[in-house]
Amino acid sequence: MRPTRHPALLLSSKPPLPTSSSRLLPSHDTTTTGVLPNGFTYVILPNSSPAQRFEAHLQVFTGSANELHHQQGIAHLTEHVAYMGSQKRERLFGTGSQTNAYTDFHHTVFYASCPVDIPGGGGYSNSVFSGGSSGKDGMMPLALDALREVMDAKVETGRLEKERQAVLSEMTMVNTIEYRVECQILSTLHRENRLAKRFPIGKESLIRTWTTDDVKEFHRTHYRPDNVLLYIVGDVDVEKTKRVIEDKFGSMEGGKYEKDIGVGEKRDKAITMAKEVKDTVKSSQSWHFPPVVHQWGESSTDSPLPPPTPNDLQLQDDYDMDDKTLNTLPDHPTPSGSSIRPHIFRHELLRSFSLHLFAKRTVKPIVTVDDFKQSLARRIVLAALQIRLNVNARGDDTPFTFVEFNQLDSPREGCAVCSLDLMAESHRWREAVVMSVGEIRRLGKFGLTEGEMMRYAGALLSDSQQVAAQGDRISHSDQLSYLMETVACGHALMSPSQSYIMTEEALAEMTLSDVNAAATELCEHVLSLGDKEGVTIDGPVIAVACGTKDEGMEGDVPCNEKNLIEAILEAGNLEVEPEEDIVVPRTLVEEDELKGFMADQNPTWEGGRFTDGTPATSPDQITTPLTLRRLSNGIRVGITSTDTESQRGHLRIVAPGGRVAEERLGFKSGSMAVGSRTMQEGGAFAKWTREQVELFCVDHLIMVEINCSEEFLTMDFVFPTTEVGNVGFGKDVQVGITGTEAVMQIVREILSGFQWEEDALGRAKQHFYSSYDSLYKSLEGLSTEKVMLEMTGGDKRFTSVDHDDIDAVGISDARQAVMSQLIPGEIEMSVVGDFDVKYCLDMILKYVGTIPEGTNLEYLESAPKFKEFVALMDKDGDRVEVAMPPAYSVPEVKGLGGSISITLEDPDPRAVAYVSGEGPNKWGYLRDGRNIADLIVEKEGNKQTKFDLQRRRHPLFAHVGLMLIGEIVNRRLFSNVREKKQLTYDANFRFTGFDNIAGGYWLCTVTASKEKADLAAEACVETLVSLGRGGIGSDNLESARRVVGNRHEGEMRSTRYVAEMMSGLQLEGVGKKGPLGLTDFQAMASAITVEDLRLIVGEIGFTEDRFVKAVGKTVKPEGYMEPDDGDQIVRAAPGAGSRGGPLM
Repeated sequence: MRPTRHPALLLSSKPPLPTSSSRLLPSHDTTTTGVLPNGFTYVILPNSSPAQRFEAHLQVFTGSANELHHQQGIAHLTEHVAYMGSQKRERLFGTGSQTNAYTDFHHTVFYASCPVDIPGGGGYSNSVFSGGSSGKDGMMPLALDALREVMDAKVETGRLEKERQAVLSEMTMVNTIEYRVECQILSTLHRENRLAKRFPIGKESLIRTWTTDDVKEFHRTHYRPDNVLLYIVGDVDVEKTKRVIEDKFGSMEGGKYEKDIGVGEKRDKAITMAKEVKDTVKSSQSWHFPPVVHQWGESSTDSPLPPPTPNDLQLQDDYDMDDKTLNTLPDHPTPSGSSIRPHIFRHELLRSFSLHLFAKRTVKPIVTVDDFKQSLARRIVLAALQIRLNVNARGDDTPFTFVEFNQLDSPREGCAVCSLDLMAESHRWREAVVMSVGEIRRLGKFGLTEGEMMRYAGALLSDSQQVAAQGDRISHSDQLSYLMETVACGHALMSPSQSYIMTEEALAEMTLSDVNAAATELCEHVLSLGDKEGVTIDGPVIAVACGTKDEGMEGDVPCNEKNLIEAILEAGNLEVEPEEDIVVPRTLVEEDELKGFMADQNPTWEGGRFTDGTPATSPDQITTPLTLRRLSNGIRVGITSTDTESQRGHLRIVAPGGRVAEERLGFKSGSMAVGSRTMQEGGAFAKWTREQVELFCVDHLIMVEINCSEEFLTMDFVFPTTEVGNVGFGKDVQVGITGTEAVMQIVREILSGFQWEEDALGRAKQHFYSSYDSLYKSLEGLSTEKVMLEMTGGDKRFTSVDHDDIDAVGISDARQAVMSQLIPGEIEMSVVGDFDVKYCLDMILKYVGTIPEGTNLEYLESAPKFKEFVALMDKDGDRVEVAMPPAYSVPEVKGLGGSISITLEDPDPRAVAYVSGEGPNKWGYLRDGRNIADLIVEKEGNKQTKFDLQRRRHPLFAHVGLMLIGEIVNRRLFSNVREKKQLTYDANFRFTGFDNIAGGYWLCTVTASKEKADLAAEACVETLVSLGRGGIGSDNLESARRVVGNRHEGEMRSTRYVAEMMSGLQLEGVGKKGPLGLTDFQAMASAITVEDLRLIVGEIGFTEDRFVKAVGKTVKPEGYMEPDDGDQIVRAAPGAGSRGGPLM
């Protein structure tokens, strides 16, 4: 048998020999690996966050690349059968565990995320510990029982038929236009190897024919103890975990099925084929991997072309089931000696132009200090180029709407992929290509400036320091993703603290020459296109252009093969000049300015006030878990300190209004939405240009996101809480201000000094044009939009902004709409992070408290309907306070009891069904202003105990009850629509969840084949009606409360989630929301009863006469001609823009 190096051995105490004289990187000292006598390999990484939970991932080294011609799709179907056929997996239901599985080109992964201990103690263990397990090791034996059963799958006829239907439904669900684009990209990117012809979803005609014997053969061939790797990460005891692993997997017999399916013969053939090509990362890990050969888009590589072999390993020959629609163009030689592999994809559902430019490179294992230093240099270069592209994308009259450059290792593809992805208006495609590719050429030719190197090296070090401070509080899922990628790519596994130490050491020694060498290497595929650069690469530069069917939208120069190649070559020979450094401010507000603001405004603190019954808070006390106050200018402030994300913080500003304010104040329809996006696209403050502000944010690791919903204008800021923006390293470092101070400066400038720019408005409009067009070319998007139009009677506040409304919004409209909401007395600021609360309060007082209380009031006072809605204005001169009107209500639902049909022109058959209706908002308020909890208390009257009243009068009662109901409905839909009736792959139920609007909607979505869509909708109706008739049991509630409770507990470790939970605590319009929403959540989830949920469901009214049903289906375009392709269903691939994630 040919020698292999199992991935887990990369983590051993004897790592591979270094490829240079550089010393080896340190190894993670808490990782444990082992190999059982039967070849079963495992990796254990103790991790404490979240506490009392663990994740177990079983990675089988097989995927669609292992399939023979008659097996296309069988790896994915086998995953379904093994996973869904596991009765022991079902024992995890109701324990707060989550399980799932996925298949890609080279791997099939099954996983379980579980609590360490068995919920409910011994009482629960009686029902789950059958078959030899005991409760002494908690949930670990149950989780590994489920994974072991995957290896012993029975492949019964009933389960195969259920999963066959599920996979066929999944085929239509995933076949969005984004998947079809990605299919075109991957087929072109990997044209020289088998990946281009082996997408996991497979071929419908084959999937319909396979028997249990077919699935068994594939399963028995690949699901073997010597062809898997078990990862366990979590709050576990290593020795106990090793004992359970040995108990569960040690008895597996690798040769149990070999005679029946001829494994020995297959192994011999695989070894013979493997010898025909040079080993790759994948082929060296397991004999099950057929080697995948790549044409490398870099210099000095071996074997640039697949060598001729007796076996067609790379599937270069034509086969009867190959996709005939790709029409891949031949590689085009260039005058410089390189080549371009072009491909053009046009489709009815595409409304803009996109280019995807690639070079494939070898995965370079990071094992030595030199390897690590080079990888850091590449990351610095990538950061610099992305910011340059971002600045261009946000410049005056830019041709593209999105642009991104990156290089990522892709374990699923067995290579690294250097990519440029851009989107542009169709008629400006050529300009966008030349500008973006030309910028890559500039970087490759001249490198970075000294200032850029220092900026991005400093950001890299700060980021590494944050991760190191997080330590083993990094989530299990993030640790596991890092572990799996590290193993797959052959990198050294370091702990966060080890990585920080090595980062600091490497950056201290790094020179501008080191960084610019990395720039030349990253950009060499573009440099190779230049006639005079003297750079050559072995493989082609791969260019995939996607656009609309209507070439007329591309103007006088349509994007065809000739014009695309000419545009790329023009960019490759563009005359470019070195980048010049931009002067970036160290602070946005000088100390003298701040002193002046403090003297003028004399800001002070006031106590907080709430609507949920919580007593008012003191203005001068720091309290836990929340400190809630108001500034003297009226801004409500909430702060909590947490170290769950070390050295990081999240700040959220909420201004009530959103799109409902457009009508309320008489603004143009869409002005609030377009205006908020204009603010996002802009960024000039006071005396600082947009470029300076953007680089200030880069220096201080601050990210800003501005959005407008139906009810709120929100601003989210992610920031570090330590000193950042430092210059230099070690003893020579010049310390900058803290991220906390920097973010408060930005908040101040946005609220009081923001500059509105016409070019930012233009980019915002283009964003909404593109979003609207994409929505109406998506079956799911179009159908959801039509359902909302039907239910709201065409109310534009609850639907997307159309072209006419976008056109009508001018810069003054956008400015007035947004700034009218940013009045200090009407907004709330929530800050969560790893900081000292007193320090944070001081920064808020200085920078935000000194904003004058009447700031932006002129925009509100000049609103067309201002006088109609103002209830109170204090004109004393001491304070200006505006009492906004009561929260709006959703429109009365139209079309109850009816149904609508929706069609979208698309050659491929797809369908989606909806059942929807009127419901409460997130806090239980119905459209008429009454609250579900109050109605229940009133109707139940004397039947209620004092405990019932205490529970139902709690402000969280309806909120938590609705979350539990949503979980129960989703579980019931899965059981009825998918498992029992076999009508769909996926069904989903959700409430809209408004905070500041009375009433809301619920929506049930189900994907299905066109033939089964109507039946699927009826099955959803049946499920909901049965729930409305009292169909909730104690087991439903127990399972739901564990899922909801665990999800809440996990999300509370995210600063963003906590900031979102805090938003509205001090807003008068958000009834029943207050501090108790954070402190009492788990207690309420535990207290709610089955009877409570039945009463809530009764108030919602799940009866068919209160439903709106809709079915959306695709129809073939008029005059459409079927391509000559033997298998017409799905040509799907992984999600667009991803590298290394799951496919199916």
